[in-house]
Amino acid sequence: MAETMVRMGELATSAVAGDVLVSLGLGSCIGLALLDRRLAVAGLAHVVLPASTGTAAPGTWKFADHAVPELINRVVKLGARRPMLEAVLVGGASMFAVSKSSLEVGQRNEAAVRDLLRAERINVIATETGGSRGRTIRVYVGSHKVTVREAGGTEKALVPGAAGVAA
Repeated sequence: MAETMVRMGELATSAVAGDVLVSLGLGSCIGLALLDRRLAVAGLAHVVLPASTGTAAPGTWKFADHAVPELINRVVKLGARRPMLEAVLVGGASMFAVSKSSLEVGQRNEAAVRDLLRAERINVIATETGGSRGRTIRVYVGSHKVTVREAGGTEKALVPGAAGVAA
């Protein structure tokens, strides 16, 4: 089982059953998993900020407005069917004390990712967002299982794996 680490501003895709895509310590960042559950295709993006304001260098995936379309394109290139894509969101925590009037970065990240997915008609099938603790997401390619573990907690399935398929 090969684990691929997806760090801040990175994304990864796989069509290899048994691969695991992982983002550790998601605080205000959003871990966006895209799945085509009928095929063994999955992707994971580690979104740091909601929008690039046009200043991002090409190949920079830390902004939702760059990462979401790129992740969609990459999973489709691996054989995923766009109408069958489903999304899982993890992260978006409030990691810093802010005034009540300003919207926290984690909430803005989640809203930006949701808006982009809605525009692409991609359903969000599971989320573990908000709160004040970091989380880790694991996407098991092939079984379609997606797990989350809150800092100091135990791993739990957000999307159960397919029956009869090894996690």
